[in-house]
Amino acid sequence: MTSPYSPQKKPVTGRQRSLVVGIDKLIYHFSRHWLAVFNIAIAIYVGLPMLAPVLMETGLTGAGRVIYTVYSPMCHQMASRSFFLFGDQIAYPRAIAGTDLTPIEAYMPDVPEFAGISTDPAQWMTFLLAARRFVGNEQMGYKMALCERDIGIYLFVLLGGLLYGLLRKRYKIKPLPLWAFLIFGMGPIALDGFSQLFSQYGTASPALGFLNNIFPLRESTPWLRLLTGAIFGFSLVWLAYPHVEEGMQSTAVDLEEKLTRIGELKPAEES
Repeated sequence: MTSPYSPQKKPVTGRQRSLVVGIDKLIYHFSRHWLAVFNIAIAIYVGLPMLAPVLMETGLTGAGRVIYTVYSPMCHQMASRSFFLFGDQIAYPRAIAGTDLTPIEAYMPDVPEFAGISTDPAQWMTFLLAARRFVGNEQMGYKMALCERDIGIYLFVLLGGLLYGLLRKRYKIKPLPLWAFLIFGMGPIALDGFSQLFSQYGTASPALGFLNNIFPLRESTPWLRLLTGAIFGFSLVWLAYPHVEEGMQSTAVDLEEKLTRIGELKPAEES
């Protein structure tokens, strides 16, 4: 029994109704096309860092540096851990990485950003700051605005999203179990990243020298960074997207019923 003192619920009309219906329609259309929105957003996010060296090479340095600046809080952007375009090599890892590529130390004497910077692995903190500042030059080309590992992550989130879009039309894709994501998705990237990090902390700080007993000094190669990032990005899609799909489908069904009931969903939208 309704109390006579209970406030009466007024129907939503006028501008308030239009606003509520507009928001419901926006959410409805997003829930139906969320994957396309995700893929476009990721494509832009990973595409702009690849565009930065193109802009630098073509003389649009102002626009290129804007991209580096915008992405700077999201990535260390170290030159020794980033892919380059338009230069001698695709990447310039440190000598201790042990690759067939000419190490960045060979180029450092001719690069102003590295003036006075020691090549001693024990001084890697000062090297890190210089490698972050250095964008590139005519000989070496210009680095991407995301490091090799981040390029791998976001590029394979995009590729995974595109593959998911193709497969979900034919198959019911079950999410990757969390334990599998932790072991196979996060395991390689964590092992590669932390073993490198701890080994360099142990070399740079006498107080942390004991870390080198566990993690000998090492620098990951460009291809290992790319691979571990790719595994993580693809696994993340496999873990998350089936859950997102389930939630979005439920939202779309609920809103479709509501919008149809109040006469705001056209027949064409129902198909």
